[in-house]
Amino acid sequence: MMKFPRLDRESFFLALSIQDFSVSPDEKQLIYSTNLNGTYNIWGMDLPNQYPYQLTTMNQACFHLSFDKQGEFILTNFDHDGDENEQIYALSRLGGSLVPLRNQEGVRHMEPILSKDGKRLYYTSNKENKTMLSSFVYDLETEKEKMLFDGKEAPTTLCAVSPEEKYFVYFLHFSNTNNQLIIDTDGEINNVFPETKRDFTVGNVKFINNHTFYFTTNFEEDVSYLASYDVHTKTFKKVAHLQDFEMESLDWDEERNRLFISGTSGVVSRLCSYDLKEQQLNEIDLPVTFLLKFMVMDSGNCYVLGNTETSLGNIYRLKEGSWTKLTNHRLIGIDEKALRKAETVRYQSFDGLEIEALYYKANPETHNGYTLVWPHGGPQYHEQKSFISFFQLAIYEGYNLFLPNFRGSTGYGLQFTKMIEKDWGHGPRLDMIHGIEWLIETGRAEKERIFLFGGSYGGYMSLLLHGRHAYYFQAVVDICGPSNLFSFINSVPEHWKPGMEEWLGHPEKDKEKLTEDSPISYLDNMTKPMMIVQGANDPRVVKEESDQIVEKLRAQGTEVEYIVMEDEGHGFSKKENEIKVFSRIFDFFKENQK
Repeated sequence: MMKFPRLDRESFFLALSIQDFSVSPDEKQLIYSTNLNGTYNIWGMDLPNQYPYQLTTMNQACFHLSFDKQGEFILTNFDHDGDENEQIYALSRLGGSLVPLRNQEGVRHMEPILSKDGKRLYYTSNKENKTMLSSFVYDLETEKEKMLFDGKEAPTTLCAVSPEEKYFVYFLHFSNTNNQLIIDTDGEINNVFPETKRDFTVGNVKFINNHTFYFTTNFEEDVSYLASYDVHTKTFKKVAHLQDFEMESLDWDEERNRLFISGTSGVVSRLCSYDLKEQQLNEIDLPVTFLLKFMVMDSGNCYVLGNTETSLGNIYRLKEGSWTKLTNHRLIGIDEKALRKAETVRYQSFDGLEIEALYYKANPETHNGYTLVWPHGGPQYHEQKSFISFFQLAIYEGYNLFLPNFRGSTGYGLQFTKMIEKDWGHGPRLDMIHGIEWLIETGRAEKERIFLFGGSYGGYMSLLLHGRHAYYFQAVVDICGPSNLFSFINSVPEHWKPGMEEWLGHPEKDKEKLTEDSPISYLDNMTKPMMIVQGANDPRVVKEESDQIVEKLRAQGTEVEYIVMEDEGHGFSKKENEIKVFSRIFDFFKENQK
């Protein structure tokens, strides 16, 4: 019988991903941003055919994809090497050269919305107001532009325009758990919500006619639900909810008078429809466990982008009650059946709070005796049953993998999410430690055989755990993590700064707490082998965050391997970089096994 060599690491990182997608109004063309050629570009497929062709050669991450209502052109956003300064372009359905619509170096042009006739472009930018943001309308025919709204109270984004372009809904971001919606009606600004002293969040906003829009929110509740607002009567109304279902995104099926609503229940995604006439929610079975995006067409067909722990992200179509897989991204040389699925586990933290986590158990035949602990980024985010290349590579190389959704994670209600605010380094840190101790007590991990690594907030938590609990870990890897909360507060993007005090704290008022929670306060205790990875163009956690801790560690004689990616931002947009860095990370772990 023919024998084939054992798979190498690169096989896992050759996994293709899809950032965004859209479907033409006639449903004859599917477009999506994918890294088929190693870097992200827009590709297309002529439905019902399923053979892809390339439309752009930008080799950059895409932040938005949509068609105009007539299906004549594509609207898209790109940044440059991870700097997150999105620029807005138009692209022919045939592909080719991009036509710059709003393009200015060092400036962000976000959340583009096209008018129904495709002649006006609405968007939000930091070009006039770097801190609070401003919203504009740009006439594609006359090339004239007008400012619609200039933020004053908080960073303000235009999130919806009524079909007749008479009413404008704006999203005010005071913090990740403190939002507001306001509506501009002929120059009169009104709050959408009744007065309250409680914080709340808002999801998608969708007009269903010229005076009524629906949205998701947890106003006066803990779990998000569907709500509506009537512009004429200025009436807010709670519409529908499902138990343990955090409703997030919406789309509107006008012909059938129904809304589609996506969201999460713990570690899995859910999708349902809401019939406005019958006032009834109907659950829709998904072909994926993690839903990234969905859209509903005039035909009533629903398209989704999603994945599972063991299958790559692909686009599916729901037509007449049946799902069809339209793209077929898969791992090269790897049978998906051989990949490991996650076990959903729960444990009690130091104060009795229940923490949900994902636990991947390595194949007993290849288990090397070590466990990798991964604190997620965000921090107001949560791990779901989703395909991540380096998760499956870790398991393939013999590691168990532990992913706790510590306090502050999303998906478990507003109050749970708020528990991390002004407490980045105490409650969540102890949730991690109690999770690690639970692993050891239940025989899922050995104390002297644990590696720690994370990215963004997870990188911060990896540094902090190393500084305060080094005895648990054999080696530590930080990817783009803040090391000093004081310098981090001062260096985040300008439109983040108004919410930093509520999210993290004030440099003077909370000096003691921020000092206590800064990893750089515990350099002397960082005794285990370390690796730090940083994107040179990162606008969220700037390179100086990693530079300073590396410099101080080396000055005290601590060895630390430092990798700087010159053409990346907050993460990986280029397959070549991802392969190189993660291959080195797993070599680093192997070198530090006993």
